[in-house]
Amino acid sequence: MQPPASPLVAAPAQALAVPTLNPFQGQFDALRQRAPLLRSEGVSERRARLAKLSNWLHAHRTDIQQALLADFRKPTAETDLTEIWTSLVELKHTSKHLKKWMAPRSVGVSMALLGTRSWVQVEPKGVVLIISPWNYPFYLAVGPLISAIAAGNAVVIKPAEQTPATSALLQKLCEDLFRPDEVLLLQGGKEVATDLLRLPWDHIFFTGSPEVGKIVMRAAAEHLCGLTLELGGKNPTVVDETANLRDAAEKIVWGKFLNNGQTCVAPDYLLVHESVQPALVQELKAAIERAYNPSGAGIEASDSLARIVNEHHFARLAGLLEDAQTKGATVAVGGTVDASQNYIEPTILTNVPASARVLEEEIFGPLLPVLTFKKLSETAAYVNARLKPLAQYVFSTNAENRRYLLENMSAGGAGVNETVLHFAHPELPTGGVGNSGLGKAHGHSGFLAFSNEKGVMRQRVGFTGIKAMYPPYTPKVKKLVELLVKYL
Repeated sequence: MQPPASPLVAAPAQALAVPTLNPFQGQFDALRQRAPLLRSEGVSERRARLAKLSNWLHAHRTDIQQALLADFRKPTAETDLTEIWTSLVELKHTSKHLKKWMAPRSVGVSMALLGTRSWVQVEPKGVVLIISPWNYPFYLAVGPLISAIAAGNAVVIKPAEQTPATSALLQKLCEDLFRPDEVLLLQGGKEVATDLLRLPWDHIFFTGSPEVGKIVMRAAAEHLCGLTLELGGKNPTVVDETANLRDAAEKIVWGKFLNNGQTCVAPDYLLVHESVQPALVQELKAAIERAYNPSGAGIEASDSLARIVNEHHFARLAGLLEDAQTKGATVAVGGTVDASQNYIEPTILTNVPASARVLEEEIFGPLLPVLTFKKLSETAAYVNARLKPLAQYVFSTNAENRRYLLENMSAGGAGVNETVLHFAHPELPTGGVGNSGLGKAHGHSGFLAFSNEKGVMRQRVGFTGIKAMYPPYTPKVKKLVELLVKYL
């Protein structure tokens, strides 16, 4: 009996399947043909594209608000803050610094390379794919688009199908502002994403879950293309015994229940010093009431709280809550659910057992487990025993405690006496580490994600120092090499 053929050995020609024509091949080829022109454009042309995008955002502010309201009842003030303002900040920062970012950057020279001149020049990667998520469906499509345009690329955007109103508006944005061989938006579900991932992109920028991120990474490996993965994780928030509890509670409530918890950098669970846990829970309850029930009409009537995006995610979150309660967790605050409107009340859980799914899975919703610790070292041990998070938060007025927590926990980003807001800072690179992501975005980091940094060295013509060490390797040459290794 013969062993099975190696998968690396080609099968007979007659056995080979006819490759399926990719439905997007023609559009991809058009983008590829257009890419050299985009590559050659200078600062003024790229700034002009960014200016058109900025003007469109201002002109369609109400349309953006209405799209998010239709998709999951996102409050208009939250849309302004987290979808429009963040996009405008990215646009202004990128346009302001673009000339500097595009300019060649001189680098120094070592003694061994005297006579040479070296610099780094950036060039666009070419044709790139942006796969954006549903939780911030406008900003997390437009933000990477800004970086990709600034870097001089041709772009395809695949928006999330779970937020159809926003996807339709993004389609209008692209059609209003760009040629289809420069920026193209393609709507659809998994089938469309699968077909797009089969194409040989120069870079893929994906925002979503670690599970889907692995699929994207495997697809990228087929063509060895560049990759940025903005993923998620269980973001810890440590509150020590020195923290200002009211201030901490207000910031935690804002960061956690913004977008009804559907935020990749939201606090996922609290690690609270046991001496202040009861007081913090009371402050959290009071902060929730001030934010979402100031009139006493009930949180469910609040127009400041978004809804869960769809029935599927509502059922998942309701299941996490039920599982925690079944296993003994206490609902200290909230706990009300209403499937008819995908509503889950901001909920604080205490006495949560280690076996509860809410401590094992990324929550991505308005459920907040509270755990306690005695010694600060317990927090680092707990976090580091798990997959690396996208963000960590520290609430403390003790400088040594803050230093310890920042130095002894690994996370993609961090906030000290604040939550979430670091994600909106254009000078800070944002992204994960390990399971929470690959690569960085925003500002200069986003520009570089879509660029190739080409290292260039110019050598003088004629005799050079390195020529003295060319073969044949005579005793004299060997002596020169020995001196080079020893001193230079």
